[in-house]
Amino acid sequence: MSITKFIPLNIAILTISDTRKYENDHSGQSLASLAIKAGHLILERFIVKDEIKAIQNKISEWVANPKIQIILSTGGTGLAPRDITIEALAPFWKKEIPGFGELFRMLSYESIGSATIQSRASAGITDNNTLIFALPGSTGACKDAWNKILETQLDNRTKPCNFIKVVDHMKQD
Repeated sequence: MSITKFIPLNIAILTISDTRKYENDHSGQSLASLAIKAGHLILERFIVKDEIKAIQNKISEWVANPKIQIILSTGGTGLAPRDITIEALAPFWKKEIPGFGELFRMLSYESIGSATIQSRASAGITDNNTLIFALPGSTGACKDAWNKILETQLDNRTKPCNFIKVVDHMKQD
């Protein structure tokens, strides 16, 4: 029996908030800690305001970086007027991954009940096979997304399938 070797991924984390600084960015820090604990590498972590241009400028930079395979964003996925993360990210997606948001909301229901209906958590893959995940700004929601979906789906050993199969493995070099 052969044992499959874990393949660490290169991750960038973008916190989208008008109020967060690194000192109080608990969601971004939680995602970074969980990803590192799982064996992945955090190549960059950045905070931008809830402004479409600011979000798109950073995402454009990261998508163009051949080393970044996964982008985790946190914040701006609700229904408030300043929640524009999905509108900022959608143009980058060659294909949306609707099942991610559906599964996230199903799992989130266990924690917050029907309030999960206000989450627009989503995911997509870009033309160059960078995966982008849009997570809520809540630390609990980020932990749920990581622990209940992303940890296994970003692990090449997860069977019968995982997100690694769609990531361009040339980015790992």
